Amino acid sequence: MITFWTFVLAVTIFLYVILDGFDLGVGLLTPLARSEAQRSGMIAAIAPVWDGNETWLVLNGAILFAIFPLTYATLLSAFYLPVIFMLGALIFRGVAFEFREKAERTRGFWDGAFVAGSYVATFIQGVAVGALAHGLPMDNLSYVGGAFGWFSPFALLSGVGLCLGYALLGAGWLIYKAHHDVQDLGFRLTPPLLTALFLVLALLFGLALTQELPVTLRWREHPLLYLFPLIGVFLGGLLLTAVRARLELAPFLCGVGLFAAAMATLSASFYPYMIPFAITTAQAAAAPAAQTFMFWGAGVFILPLTLAYTLVIYFVFKGKVGVQETIY
Repeated sequence: MITFWTFVLAVTIFLYVILDGFDLGVGLLTPLARSEAQRSGMIAAIAPVWDGNETWLVLNGAILFAIFPLTYATLLSAFYLPVIFMLGALIFRGVAFEFREKAERTRGFWDGAFVAGSYVATFIQGVAVGALAHGLPMDNLSYVGGAFGWFSPFALLSGVGLCLGYALLGAGWLIYKAHHDVQDLGFRLTPPLLTALFLVLALLFGLALTQELPVTLRWREHPLLYLFPLIGVFLGGLLLTAVRARLELAPFLCGVGLFAAAMATLSASFYPYMIPFAITTAQAAAAPAAQTFMFWGAGVFILPLTLAYTLVIYFVFKGKVGVQETIY
């Protein structure tokens, strides 16, 4: 049963990163719009689906709380302040998304709030991933780092990297979903975003080696782990080729593939640890009875229902959108 829930958690995290990642990415890119019409077209591209995308974040929290309570408690202890700011940013972003359509004199303020919420939420998610990869201060199974034990240059640079990654996904979504000048903006931004992302990833890899992080030992012991980053480089080349050929769906799919390669790299580097290298999946797991109870509720009903809802929404709102089709 623990293998099932580990797999489900990995899938729900990946779905959240991809789905909320591209709509957060569009929010990151809206300051680059050259006109109000272009900005409204960008927002129209995510309007039908953005709030449903965040459902997967709720599922992630529920699975951690019910199935991996030790991991949940450790993450909250370590990231209490960042999580508060992230949730506040997501809430503020959602309010701004709704209010900007009705506002007249204050639309600029709500546009700024939408952008700020997107940046704060994305940056904090990247910092959390970077802090876990860098290693949290742990004493046996207990976090001992205090309110800022997660802070490090490696974690901050990871936050920058995720901002670039989400922006790349957002640009790919605009290419696929939007028309004319909004689509052209996505094509124009994709190559520099990809270049900047690879530069940050190279810097992170260099920091990991120079600081001799524990994960580097895994890479030395298992050289096959380098296969996943190489797949990512290959997908980056495909993405640039797709942009030059003006393909519409391929850039977004290549972006999804890049995140899949990144997640595979992290998973293979740290498994079976959930808190590297301190707490394993077995140590973090709830009692078998609790796992079985959750399986017959969340596993059999809630998870398939949420997945079906997501698929239906994307099917109903398939095709390109225009400013006049914005849904609030």
